[in-house]
Amino acid sequence: MKPMTKNLWREIRASRGRFIAIILIILMGCLIFVGVKACGPGLNESMTTTVQDLHLSDVQLLSTTGFTKQDVATAEQVAGASAQRVKFTYVTGGKDAQCVALYGYDKANTINQLAVHSGHLPHAANQIVLDQKAKDDYGYKLGQKFTFDAEAKLKRHTYTIVGFVDSPQYIDKGLRGAANVGDGTVRFFAYVPQAQIDLPVATLLNIRFKHLQGANTYADSYKRARNQKLSELKQVFKARKAARSKEVYQQAAKQLDAQQSKLDAGQKQLTAAKAQVAAASRGAVTTTPELTKQEQALAAAQKQLTKARTKAKRAAKTTYTWQDRSDLPGFSAFGESSERIAAIANVFPVFFFLIAALITFTTITRMVEEARGQIGTFKALGYGKWAIARNYLEYAVIAAIVGGVVGSVFGNVTLPRFILALYHQTIPMTTTVRFEWGSFWLAMLFALIATVGAAAFVVRRELEEGPAALMLPKAPKSAKRILLEKITPLWRRLNFNQKVSYRNLFRYKSRMVMSIIGIAGGCALILTGFGIRDSIIASGQRQYGDIVKYQAVVALKNGDQVAKMRKVLAKHSQYQSSTVVATATATVRHGDESVASVNVFTPQSAQFADYVHLESKQGNKLTLPKRGAVISQKTATLLGATAGQSVTVRVSGKAAVRVKIAAITKNYIGDYLYLSPAAYQAAWGKAATSNALLVRLHKQSDQQRNTLAHQLLQSGTTLGTSYVADQKDTIDKMSATLNPVVVIFIVMSGLLSFVVMYNLTNINVSERIRELSTVKVLGFYDREVTMYVSRENIVLSIVGIVAGYGVGNALTWYILKQATTAQVMFPLVIHWPGYIAAAVLMALFTAIVIFVTHKRLQHVDMVSALKATE
Repeated sequence: MKPMTKNLWREIRASRGRFIAIILIILMGCLIFVGVKACGPGLNESMTTTVQDLHLSDVQLLSTTGFTKQDVATAEQVAGASAQRVKFTYVTGGKDAQCVALYGYDKANTINQLAVHSGHLPHAANQIVLDQKAKDDYGYKLGQKFTFDAEAKLKRHTYTIVGFVDSPQYIDKGLRGAANVGDGTVRFFAYVPQAQIDLPVATLLNIRFKHLQGANTYADSYKRARNQKLSELKQVFKARKAARSKEVYQQAAKQLDAQQSKLDAGQKQLTAAKAQVAAASRGAVTTTPELTKQEQALAAAQKQLTKARTKAKRAAKTTYTWQDRSDLPGFSAFGESSERIAAIANVFPVFFFLIAALITFTTITRMVEEARGQIGTFKALGYGKWAIARNYLEYAVIAAIVGGVVGSVFGNVTLPRFILALYHQTIPMTTTVRFEWGSFWLAMLFALIATVGAAAFVVRRELEEGPAALMLPKAPKSAKRILLEKITPLWRRLNFNQKVSYRNLFRYKSRMVMSIIGIAGGCALILTGFGIRDSIIASGQRQYGDIVKYQAVVALKNGDQVAKMRKVLAKHSQYQSSTVVATATATVRHGDESVASVNVFTPQSAQFADYVHLESKQGNKLTLPKRGAVISQKTATLLGATAGQSVTVRVSGKAAVRVKIAAITKNYIGDYLYLSPAAYQAAWGKAATSNALLVRLHKQSDQQRNTLAHQLLQSGTTLGTSYVADQKDTIDKMSATLNPVVVIFIVMSGLLSFVVMYNLTNINVSERIRELSTVKVLGFYDREVTMYVSRENIVLSIVGIVAGYGVGNALTWYILKQATTAQVMFPLVIHWPGYIAAAVLMALFTAIVIFVTHKRLQHVDMVSALKATE
């Protein structure tokens, strides 16, 4: 081993603490950076693997007239498409007449395969498999009987449960969609043999494209390719729509034509009979009472037949409903959740890593500056600049590679799998985590810049001096009067130790700045972790506590049935009050930007303010103007519109109109546009039609909500009931998925803060060991020597914490802005426990570092430290 190489390993052994600290800082920076960056792609890849393994359909097509073999052939005209028909309906059954999404099972179908948890798939006519959710949430067991209500169109109504399964159509165990039977909320899905469903034709067509299966299901490239295929499908089904309508009508018309033939024959007989009567009376009598009765009966029958034919034409009219994967329950929410994690990963780990890199840069710089005597010795012995520089560059490279590789690999392997394991509790999927090579090489680049870059910069500067100058210690910085000294009454009251500490703070400005940056960065990261959690929780609390004051929305079949519905509601003790509104869904456009599925509310009474609280961003209460609309804050942001500008509103079935934005209201979940009755009248030229009821209720249990929704449907006045509690639960569950990520942020930020503070203090003590030894020789006690340097740490910690509060708020705001999705925006909320926790953690780390420093200073070799360098 060459002398310089030996010296390198001796240097590493002699400064083990500093070397390990550098590795740990780089390791944590790379771990967080690569690990968190891998979480978003890991979630998407895992879901993609799951849906590909179970052959989830790319497009689902529903028809009012069902599907035949010809529809399958039509779909498969599109290149790469395979299509399969399935019988599907919503029914009620089981405990408490629960709403069930019922599918027909055919083992020949390969699209939307089922993953069996327990038992087996149905192979006999009396067998049924249920959703795993039915077992977990409702206590169904294998071997039990499951009975459907009499209204269900089934050949039998009681089946034996033989299995519990998962379906790729329902990826989130908490979401199963809505229906127009039962209480309006689908509780779980079920499969029975397809022949058991008593429907003439299949009602669902599943379509899958072979060449799309290799792509990430949430990637833009997949969505573009799918939309292209969807356009082609719509094109080929345009002609099929008319043909199918004709087929269905012709089937119904056969019976009607037979009845028409009988009526035509009866009419001929009647005409002949009337002719005979006229001939017999030589024109004096043209009919008889009996013939008149027959004629009236034939006319009535013809009228009924004409109505039946009109009804048959209406029923035969084919209407298609197109769906893709994003329309499946929970599918988009999962994608938004992974996008939110990816958005956070683009900010938090980068800031984390920058703090780590900055401290590493400082550590390497101090290390090389301390070794100036050694560099001078090497130079005097005749070693070249490159040979000397290589000694320190290799030191930095080893630290960067060890910390970077271990941190990156460990982060990529552990963090995504930890997050996926938590997701797996609510979303069954196959764990798939690929190594993020892009993030790995980026992390390694940052690590090398922070270590090797620092070493190269400082070594180059030191090598410019001669050997004699290098072998002498740097002249200490001269002390200067500080601002505090000019405040005479305060300065006089400080003791000697305090005065020395404050002078030293400003004497070494670079060290002070780096300490404050390190402490502020660590505090900011901890505070940001708490802030992300608090802000995510606050979005649901503010939306459904401060803005939305009602507990349910009841959709009306007819606006004239409000009184009847209120009688049903009044029978329930939880009912408080209700108000009528006109609701619609619109697409709103401003310039090149547009937002689909905007909820348009037009109140029909003055009590609307008791149900929806409209408030400006400044906190001022808003009222609906006679002209113009009040639009939700996020919608305005997405559109890039401000108050006073006009937007184009296109409500389904109505002409597009221009509406001026009168004001912008706070809103955190969903997109809303509010119009007064007068403003609606001015926009569309007619009054809004009442079609929903906002209902205020006392606190209800799940059972009470289900019972009320079921009774409202049975009354025949409603199309369905949606509860705010269900929406809030969905948001809470979606938000809860980020909690593990936040906990990881807080823990890792705390560890980084501790290592940073320890490292900076260690550097401080190493640089000032002669000064501290001098103080100790002069008779200072161990505790006084420790406080001589630790008092500076305490002051810097206080300043760093205060600065960290500001940086933490700014960082949290930026992360939340990046994490905003099309459905949810987050308010900046950091509760006081977050501030206290960040301060307490930083204070605890400071105390630990002071204790370690105290132990070190107790064993300082004063003689060695004070020996003349010459």
